[in-house]
Amino acid sequence: MTLAEAAARADALAESGSAQELAALRAQWDDELEAAARSADFRERALAFRALGMFRWRAKEELLRRGLEDESPAVRGSALLSLELLSRDHPSTVNAARPLLHRLADGDANAAVRRLAVLALRNGSPHRDTIVLLEGIGADDEADAELRRAAARAAQLLRRRSQARR
Repeated sequence: MTLAEAAARADALAESGSAQELAALRAQWDDELEAAARSADFRERALAFRALGMFRWRAKEELLRRGLEDESPAVRGSALLSLELLSRDHPSTVNAARPLLHRLADGDANAAVRRLAVLALRNGSPHRDTIVLLEGIGADDEADAELRRAAARAAQLLRRRSQARR
């Protein structure tokens, strides 16, 4: 079984709620995943960082944050996909990486990475600085149209959540 196949299996186990089987699969693939995340080949690193989310591996959030700082846009994108998946039920995942996500959303050279960072930010707590940043991106005429739409929608969602808390 390859790492990609193991990640797909882990995703299926997580979806079905098979926690014990998922834990056993994590233990089996721990060393291989760590090695792939440190590979010189960006494709192996991208696969490893995408697998972290599919494995629902919260214990590896620090490793995931390193993927957000990788030189390769493919790796940063894979790490963002995993972060977004892990943060759907746990905003703390986004909150812990918020400054890095702000930097990626506001200034990454790759438009897809910027959009993925915006998508991840919407799963965090509705912090004022995040809402202001997203509104600014949404109003930036020089930004990519898809990025502007995604940022405006995320800002609106966070603003609603903020108002609902009051």
